Amino acid sequence: MNYEGYTNIYHPSSQKPGYYNPSEMQFSQFSYENANLIPSQPINLPFSQVQYSSGAIYEEKEEDYENEPPLLEELGINFSHIVQKTSSVLLPFKESSQEVLDDTDLAGPLVFCLLFGCTLMLAGKIHFNYIYGLGVFGCLGIYLLLSVMTPRGVTPTCVISTLGYCLLPMCLLSSFGIIFSLKSILGVVLTATVVSWCTIASSKLFVRSLDMQHQRILVAYPCALVYCVFALLVVF
Repeated sequence: MNYEGYTNIYHPSSQKPGYYNPSEMQFSQFSYENANLIPSQPINLPFSQVQYSSGAIYEEKEEDYENEPPLLEELGINFSHIVQKTSSVLLPFKESSQEVLDDTDLAGPLVFCLLFGCTLMLAGKIHFNYIYGLGVFGCLGIYLLLSVMTPRGVTPTCVISTLGYCLLPMCLLSSFGIIFSLKSILGVVLTATVVSWCTIASSKLFVRSLDMQHQRILVAYPCALVYCVFALLVVF
């Protein structure tokens, strides 16, 4: 197909003002017969070599699912450390490894808080809001106190983990309160024993993990106040 293009050369000198004469227009012709609009060789480029101005094409990297760590490890949940830390709470005079003491696991404290609330609920006391409210204020107070006392520094997760794990004896007391009344003399003695148990266990973990051997009594006193408040929820 032949395309003809025209170039208009207009001479204003030959025109009269206000008059237009097409015969006086000069046109030049140009033929596109010899124009080669089709490439002589086909373009066969690999898809990976094609470049776009809007951005680059990135190849997807294949994920190695076989060597991925387990989900519990990614979440920071180590069942062996949970068992060892629980046993160190149940046996407060037992030696614990430094690795377990430095572990700031929060899965165990969350489970023990839920267990404590469920046992109170079975006894006819729905105190979930009190448990979490007192837990937050208690952890905040202990954290502020220990951050001033220890030269090594303390993290909030360390305080929450230690106080939460040491709540386990209080869960046993609330389970006992489902069947028996704790307002008797035996109940008072049992409550005092459990508070002392929680205090000894928590102060031991704090002292050994934060290197505060000469300040154990100062650490144990605020911990005892926190667990006394939880004991009041169980008794009354």
